[in-house]
Amino acid sequence: MNKITELFKIKYPIIQGGMIWNSGYKLASAVSNAGGLGLIGAGSMYPDVLRGHIQKCKKATSKPFGVNVPMLYPNIDEIMKIIVEEGVKIVFTSAGNPKTWTSFLKDNGITVVHVVSSSVFALKAQDAGVDAVVAEGFEAGGHNGREETTTLTLIPIVKEKITIPLIAAGGIASGRGMLAVMTLGADGVQVGSRFAASIESSAHDNFKETIVNVKEGGTQLTLKELAPVRLIKNKFYQDVQDLYEKCPTKEELVVLLGRARSKRGMFEGDLVEGELEIGQIAGIIHEIKPAAKIVEEMISDFEKAREEVTNFQF
Repeated sequence: MNKITELFKIKYPIIQGGMIWNSGYKLASAVSNAGGLGLIGAGSMYPDVLRGHIQKCKKATSKPFGVNVPMLYPNIDEIMKIIVEEGVKIVFTSAGNPKTWTSFLKDNGITVVHVVSSSVFALKAQDAGVDAVVAEGFEAGGHNGREETTTLTLIPIVKEKITIPLIAAGGIASGRGMLAVMTLGADGVQVGSRFAASIESSAHDNFKETIVNVKEGGTQLTLKELAPVRLIKNKFYQDVQDLYEKCPTKEELVVLLGRARSKRGMFEGDLVEGELEIGQIAGIIHEIKPAAKIVEEMISDFEKAREEVTNFQF
């Protein structure tokens, strides 16, 4: 056991990211049943929908699972109440101040992890009393830190500053990537893009097929004036770039983005006008697979890579 497997009482130090429109109970329970830690993504769920997914997840697995909660989303009070009422024991928070909810959650016997993009925020999360942090690098899909620090750089920097367990995220979709970040100081990994392209992901099949066809350079971080987000380069992305050529105001960017753009792309499958959030690592994802197979292959790849490194000689 290492710090992460001990903290969550899981077999492997692999956490499935709580991605909006991808991470329903089917994916979370499949990852937990395979020995990792599955997370339900509350960010794309109304409170009553979240309650339903938690209840279904409890029936689908007897293993630990958690909920990811972006704290800047609406209905946060009701969401936290539901989490406590339903007996969820693990919560990953993001997009907000960890001081706001950490004490409340821990007072209710919940293990708390906060997602950060810098060592400064990692220290703030540690001071707030979280049990671990996820340090997510610039390569990651979806909403990202403004610092644009890559995972390779971020993990050793954060490791120097904190004493609590460290989970690496961003650009990790294989056992070799897992070994790399753990060599740099991470105690475990959070994997998003690879699980987005799983059979159990709640994303639309159109989006999953697009993920496996993304090539190197096929994503870009944009909309930094609003909330930096890494997108696949489709028509909507190009519309954003065309608007940037006119030096738009923040309000003009908001108008172009509109509402429910990510739902339209990832959940409803509109590959033209939808927002398609995925990480740079999509370039090595070539097949839609069951979540259990993804976990199995990551562990096998990790062990093989570790043996190769052990046998390496200068």
